[in-house]
Amino acid sequence: MTMYGPAFVAAIAYVDPGNFATNFAAGSQFGYLLLWVIISANLMAVLVQLLSAKLGLATGCDLPQLCRRRFPRPVVWGLRLQAELVAVATDLAEVIGGAIALNLLFGIPLPGGGLITGIVAFALLGLETRGHRRFELAVAGLLLVIILGFFADVAFAGVDMPGIAGGVVPDFSGARSVLLATGILGATVMPHVIYLHSSLTSAHVRGLDPADSAGSRKPLLRSVRRDVLFGLGLAGLVNAAMLIVAAKVFHASDLSTESIDEVHTGLGEILGAHAALAFALALLASGFASSSVGTYAGQVIMAGFLGRSLPLTLRRAFTLTPALIILWAGVSPTDALVWSQVVLSFGIPFALVPLILLTRRRDLMGPLANRPVTTVTASAVAALVIGLNLYLIGQVIFA
Repeated sequence: MTMYGPAFVAAIAYVDPGNFATNFAAGSQFGYLLLWVIISANLMAVLVQLLSAKLGLATGCDLPQLCRRRFPRPVVWGLRLQAELVAVATDLAEVIGGAIALNLLFGIPLPGGGLITGIVAFALLGLETRGHRRFELAVAGLLLVIILGFFADVAFAGVDMPGIAGGVVPDFSGARSVLLATGILGATVMPHVIYLHSSLTSAHVRGLDPADSAGSRKPLLRSVRRDVLFGLGLAGLVNAAMLIVAAKVFHASDLSTESIDEVHTGLGEILGAHAALAFALALLASGFASSSVGTYAGQVIMAGFLGRSLPLTLRRAFTLTPALIILWAGVSPTDALVWSQVVLSFGIPFALVPLILLTRRRDLMGPLANRPVTTVTASAVAALVIGLNLYLIGQVIFA
C-alpha cells in the first residue's frame, strides 16, 4: 500500500490565486531578491503538511474530529466558528481567481465566471463520491496544467542564473521588501489545507483492520514523506517560477503589475500572446482546483467539528454565495483577494497549534508521535508564521 496523492491536493493551496498576486508583486518590485523567502516558506509548508498527513496516518481520523474528541466543548465551538469563516474566505479567493481567468480568456463577466468556477468545482468534488483516488488524480491533473503554464512562461522569458543565485541569499531592501516577504511567509500555511490533509491521508488507511496499531502503519510513513516532499516540492517550484518570470519580465519595465489582469496584459505585451495564454490557463486551473479543494476542506471541517456532514450542494452554496455577492457588487477583485488572505491569516494559529499539540502525544500517535526536536521545530515555525501574520494583518488594517 502506498500513500501517494494527498499531498498533490494539498499543494493546490500553495499555488492558489492569492499566490499569483503575491509572487508577481515580489518579483516585479524587487527582482530575485525575495526568492529565498519562497524557498524558506516552502520548507515550512513541507513540515506542517507532513505533521497533518502523519496525524491522519496514525489515527485514521482527521484534525477536526480529533479536536472535537480531545478538547473541551467551548474550545471546540470556538475552533469550529473560526474554521467556518476560514472556509468562506478560502472559497472567496479561489472563486475570484477562477472568475478573473475566465474573464481574461473568454471575456466572461466576473459574476458569470464566479458561477462557472463554482459549478466546475462542484463537478470535481463529485468525483470524490466515487473514490478519493479519482478526485486526487483530477486535482493532480490541474496541478500539472499550472506547472506547465509557468514552466512555459519561464522558457519564454529566459533564465538569469546569476540573478537566481543571488536571490537564494537572504537579504532585504527597505521596509516594502520586508512587508512583501511577510506576505509570502505569512500566507504560506493555509489553515484549511491543514485540516484537509489529515482527512485525505486518513481516507487511505480506513480500510485497514481497526485493530491495527499505529506501529503497524509506521512503514507507510516513508511513502507519506515522499508524497509530501514531491507534491509540496512541485508547488515550491511553481511559486519560484512565478517570481522568476516577474523578475525577468517586469522588474526593469515601467508596466504596472498591481493586479492579476495587469500581469496578464504585461506578459502579452512583452513576451507575446502565447505567454499571456499560458498564464491565464494556469490561473484558470488554479481557480478550478483550489475552489474544489476549499469546498472539500469545508466539508471536512463541518463533519469533523459537528460529528455530521451537510449535503454537498448546501455546503457548496454556503461558501459560494459570499463570493458571488462580492463579484456582483463590483468590489475590486484584488481588494477582495487581499482581505480574504487577512481572514485566512486569523485562522492559522487555530489549526497549527492543535496540530502540534496532538502530534506530540504518544498516547494518540504511538510510535508516530513527534520527536522532541520535531515538536520544537514545528513550534518555532508556528510562532514565526503566527507572528508574521499578526504583523501582516496590522499592516493591512492600519495602512
